[in-house]
Amino acid sequence: MNDHVLNKIPEWRSRAGLSQQELADAIGVSRKTISTIERRKFTPSVQIALKLARYFKCSVDELFELGE
Repeated sequence: MNDHVLNKIPEWRSRAGLSQQELADAIGVSRKTISTIERRKFTPSVQIALKLARYFKCSVDELFELGE
């Protein structure tokens, strides 16, 4: 993931009171996937990005602060 892209997932997950495992279970991925996305070591596929955006009821742009 590009360094200029700010990943909102850790913040929003924390606000929702979810562990990485709970979020992973909710969207059907592994906890390791959530961890690597949060640490910006892995760029999520379009499918995972859409699942995350749906879960948090936002756009992919909002979730990853694209276009800023």
